[in-house]
Amino acid sequence: MDQAELREWEHRCIQEETPRCTAACPLHVDARTFCALMASGRFDKAWQTLAKVLPLPGVLARLCDAPCKAACVRKDAGGPIEMGALERFCAEAASPVPPPRPLPSRGKSVAVFGGELAGLCAAWELSRRGFDVSLHCTAPGTELRKLPEQVLPEGALDRELESLTRLGVKVEQGNELSAELLDSLLESRDAVVVDGDAYPAGFDNFGPPDELTLGTQRAGLFACPPDEPSPVFRAALARRAANSVERFVQSVSMTSSRELEGPYATRLFTSLEGVDPVPPACAEACPSEEEARSEAGRCLQCECMECVKVCEYLKHYKHYPKVYARQIYNNESIVMGTRQANTMINSCMLCGLCETVCPEDFSMGDLCLEARRTLVEQNHMPASAHEFALRDMAFADGERCRLARHAPGTEASEYVFFPGCQLAASDPEGVEAAYADLRARVGNVGLMLRCCGAPAEWAGRRGLFADSLADLTEAWQSLDSPKIIAACPTCLKTLRAGLPDAEIVSHWSVLRALGLPEGTATATGTLAVNDPCAARHDPVLREDVRALLEQAGASTVEPKLTGEYTECCGYGGLLSEANPELGLKVSEHRAMARDEDFITYCVMCRDMIARTGKRAMHLFDLLYPSGDDPAARPSPGHSARRENRVRLRDTLLRDLWKEDADGGGAPHESVVVIFTDGAAEVMEERRILVSDVQKVLLRARETGKRFVHDRTGHFLASHRPVVVTYWVEFEETGDGYLVHNAWCHRMQIKGVKA
Repeated sequence: MDQAELREWEHRCIQEETPRCTAACPLHVDARTFCALMASGRFDKAWQTLAKVLPLPGVLARLCDAPCKAACVRKDAGGPIEMGALERFCAEAASPVPPPRPLPSRGKSVAVFGGELAGLCAAWELSRRGFDVSLHCTAPGTELRKLPEQVLPEGALDRELESLTRLGVKVEQGNELSAELLDSLLESRDAVVVDGDAYPAGFDNFGPPDELTLGTQRAGLFACPPDEPSPVFRAALARRAANSVERFVQSVSMTSSRELEGPYATRLFTSLEGVDPVPPACAEACPSEEEARSEAGRCLQCECMECVKVCEYLKHYKHYPKVYARQIYNNESIVMGTRQANTMINSCMLCGLCETVCPEDFSMGDLCLEARRTLVEQNHMPASAHEFALRDMAFADGERCRLARHAPGTEASEYVFFPGCQLAASDPEGVEAAYADLRARVGNVGLMLRCCGAPAEWAGRRGLFADSLADLTEAWQSLDSPKIIAACPTCLKTLRAGLPDAEIVSHWSVLRALGLPEGTATATGTLAVNDPCAARHDPVLREDVRALLEQAGASTVEPKLTGEYTECCGYGGLLSEANPELGLKVSEHRAMARDEDFITYCVMCRDMIARTGKRAMHLFDLLYPSGDDPAARPSPGHSARRENRVRLRDTLLRDLWKEDADGGGAPHESVVVIFTDGAAEVMEERRILVSDVQKVLLRARETGKRFVHDRTGHFLASHRPVVVTYWVEFEETGDGYLVHNAWCHRMQIKGVKA
């Protein structure tokens, strides 16, 4: 990722965009922070928030006509925040603050012609910026002093005029605001700003002030437009004039990059979903402390966070996509040292929910997948992140599991059934029954057992994924390229993208057209339908499944997040491999989405939910039942999944094609081994297979190399078959072994032979 790409990603995330209230305020008051402080009773801090932005804060806070109310998101849920009332209360309740410290002198003199609100604000703004300012007027704030005391209390204006003096403004009052005085100031000062209420006779000769710069036909003369009714907009015009003076004396562009002066549009989106329509707690008049705090508490504290609200992964890392994009960029830029963001990058489920809910279509999945590819290409991807999943994929595509055959007794196939490697691993009997059903009702249906390659794609291994697709394509073409019936939603999605020339249909569409299989179980109770994330953008697939459930007589309910907005089960993107703890947390979160038993049509969704202890079924459990209580079926362990694939292939070859399985078992498979409950549990957690343990035990038997514990008598042996060293604690039991514990690591001590 280069800097241009980073900027593009950052721009797409709107979380840091300005709230609508601040963008609508011509002076850009941070109303969100102000309201938060007011609601918590921190009035002094709230006043500092106003005083940091407002010129003459003691005056403007009392006169503010709150143009932000028209943009307030709250207006559609009870009414906008009464910002003007809150400012007035704060001006009365908070302790006064000194004026801001001006910048060092620029050595430039500016005259302000006229001393009403715009002129006073212009003098304030210019003096803050280090200009030598003189204010010329008959008497400062003449019109302001005419306001009723309940609007502008006695002494409020005088305190701000005193602050002006402390800022260094020289107030020259008692002058007649004539054209001659203006000409004199133009000759003696570097620039002049004219108050809109103080145009002298003949001022029209200078032409109307420019709408953007407030400049006139006379260089160095800037004027606030007259007849502006809004006090806060008058102050904003004074600030615009001060900005123009600053540009003028620096001889820089008077027009570039000024789009954020005054009100501007913001892209920030804030949802009102779940927001109660609470009416304002106070009227326009100065409220009580209780009313003020209550009213400030109505502020929504506007932000987007739409993706974070629905994603446990984004919540876990406690930020939002714009921050993650920066972290990924920094992670890729590291030449030497630890890449702290690797785990975060590998923990994204690539499910697409963030992009679906984001108003700007920000896809963390695309960002993280590209980052994974970069890590792989730069040889910076940790080997441990996805190795087990890729080993499992290689096993599913290996000789012990893969199969590509025409239907028994035929030499051509109109269709080929592609159940997917995980369905074969979890429910081999269901795959066998589904294939028998298709042969009986469709006709010439071949069979392909293998992986679609999704794990390689998710791991960012472009080369491996391309090789996998090439092998899959070759196997499919060896069957004369029949139409593919895919049962797994992830396979369906992957094959459609990887085999654009193939005609691919979901198994569920076929069954909907054929009708329910004979022997379909009667659904009892109410079932919660879980859509896999691979079906997010496949409404036809989702509709087919619900039609089948209706045909089966199932009473169904939906989780809050379903269909296009469904949540991942924790398997997607190989989260459960790269970050097992977060993977389990995601699975548990999904499992708690409904109290009812879940039913789904992705076997990994079913198994991930089931491993949390939640009752869950795959649709095959209804259509091809094989047990009394399929929702209670435990999720198969890692070793059992491999054994199921091998057994399914061997059974089909033997029973359908009348062939023996290719080759015999490996030598280590003859080792008889049993496990304590504790050993079996840690092996699942540590991704240690039964075959890994058998290899260690066979090695120990052949070499005699093992340690013995002098108290328990248990043996300890190790073996490093490839890049991982396995350690096994065991005891001998007649013709086999009882395993008590197992470990694995990647460390290799130099000079020590495995």
